[in-house]
Amino acid sequence: MGYLVILMLLAGFVSSAQAQAIRIVPESREEIRLSFAPLVKQAAPAVVNIYTRKLVQTRSSPLFDDPFFRRFFGREFPFGQKRQKVQNALGSGVIVRANGLIVTNNHVIAGADSIRVVLNDKREYDARVVLADEKTDLAVLRIDTKGRRLPVLRFAAMDDLQVGDVVIAIGNPFGVGQTVTMGIISALSRSNVFRGGVQSFIQTDAAINPGNSGGALLTLDGKLAGINTAIFSKSGGSIGIGFAIPADLVASVVRSAEQGGKVVRPWFGASGQSVTLDLAEGLGLKRPVGVLLSDIYPGGPADKAGLRSGDVVVEINGHAVQEPNDLRFRIATLAVGGYADLVYYRDGRKRKTRIALRAAPEIPPRNDTRISGRNPLEGAVAANLSPAVTQELELPYGQKGVILLEIARGSTAARLGFRPGDIVLELNGTRIDRVDTLLTALRRAQGNWRFRIQRKGRILRRSFRS
Repeated sequence: MGYLVILMLLAGFVSSAQAQAIRIVPESREEIRLSFAPLVKQAAPAVVNIYTRKLVQTRSSPLFDDPFFRRFFGREFPFGQKRQKVQNALGSGVIVRANGLIVTNNHVIAGADSIRVVLNDKREYDARVVLADEKTDLAVLRIDTKGRRLPVLRFAAMDDLQVGDVVIAIGNPFGVGQTVTMGIISALSRSNVFRGGVQSFIQTDAAINPGNSGGALLTLDGKLAGINTAIFSKSGGSIGIGFAIPADLVASVVRSAEQGGKVVRPWFGASGQSVTLDLAEGLGLKRPVGVLLSDIYPGGPADKAGLRSGDVVVEINGHAVQEPNDLRFRIATLAVGGYADLVYYRDGRKRKTRIALRAAPEIPPRNDTRISGRNPLEGAVAANLSPAVTQELELPYGQKGVILLEIARGSTAARLGFRPGDIVLELNGTRIDRVDTLLTALRRAQGNWRFRIQRKGRILRRSFRS
């Protein structure tokens, strides 16, 4: 089979039967060798190396951090002074715009004091962060090319990918330099791989190692299938289980960077759960599929689209929805301001609706407030819960109360066991729905505080006396 035909077969342009029908005798030595070199030669210049530097505080010896030692020699013992140490890290990135816009992983550049980008042709540039999105673990960088156009990679569509497709990973593993590995797509729409965030990973057995993070996962037609982001490993090296962020989600983050540098995702305005086999039978479905809606936010997009508690969403814009993560991923890849077409079941009947893609409102305003004074919450930063805040913190829709965003080290709140993420529901019998209500209740407590708080879904009661 000729070299060109094999590439066409791998790329999906011809079927196996068609490939057998158009066998061609190799006409040159180059055609005898099956090689991905032309693809790599085309794509590699758009993959960059990223080097970061960060100043961290260290002590000359861990002995000086010991409370027993400080009790005798004091905190200002001269040999225990903090020192600054430069911490270097490396990763990879992908050029997505010819004017110098680069995508990488957020964890590659998080906390960096300086970022250096090295192109495939050894040119080096200082980079600045345009956007960093912890939810997707993506970051967008900008380098000043002085008007010179750079090679770029175009985005592939996730729905064009299939399990078994051949893919190529390009990155800078262990800092040895740009490296190419090959494998297949092992699975699609992998969710619940890591805690939190928007998840629908591409799984691949193409070798991905430390330093590959932020690099490209390529299709055989030279498009960007995803950004390599993580591996499962006991040794720190590749064991054939790697994950990439799909290009659809990468494209949405790049779009946000170009439109103001802040990620604003559409708000669905409802939450739900996966449909189990038992639930499917009760709902009149032939098989367990979709998301069973439970909480609908009054006046939210789902509510205005006519959706109700008990509806089962099975499709969005023609794409199947298997579980809540699928729904979140599909919504996250869409742009605020448009519409999405949904297919759902109600009472066993298939229905359709259109939902407006709107940003979650910040009503009431979050009103971040650091609490001071002689009370159990001294040192905590409290904020009002709104649809925008609950979406940002991945809390259930309609969550009520006031959330503690930060707890200062050594503060009263820290000593008494309050934690970031605690939601204050009640104080001395007063329902807490605003920061102002909480502050008033704290002042009126007169040395006796009885809290009802919510922590990771559990209701806790705490009482304190001064």
